[in-house]
Amino acid sequence: MDKHQEKLSLLQDLIALSKADNNVSFMETQFINSVAMSMGISAEELQHIKDNPISFNPQNQEIERITQFYRLLLLMGVDADHHEQEVVFCKNLGLKMGLNPVAINEVIKRILASEKGMLPPNDVIEIFQTHHN
Repeated sequence: MDKHQEKLSLLQDLIALSKADNNVSFMETQFINSVAMSMGISAEELQHIKDNPISFNPQNQEIERITQFYRLLLLMGVDADHHEQEVVFCKNLGLKMGLNPVAINEVIKRILASEKGMLPPNDVIEIFQTHHN
């Protein structure tokens, strides 16, 4: 898969997560738009994948999949509300990406217990390194 398709697939994951609780908030939309813009994806392309989903294509490199998992967690917390549907979506997508299930659960557990509802990126990477296969 080419890099452009990977970017679209990553954005589609974020869009799907934003819909998991049946309430796409303004903050979630802004976050997705910001990520799309930083990736060089136009508003028209973003709307196109919202209307025409593409197939799931996880990235090859584990660090890229961890980065995408982290983006999902950032989106989950952007509205300061962690719905159970969003947590389940993140866990399932992390597993579908081939990430370590123990690390996935540890990261989510620590995020839910955190005062700010988030972890620094280095903490997330450290958790995955600790549980690396």
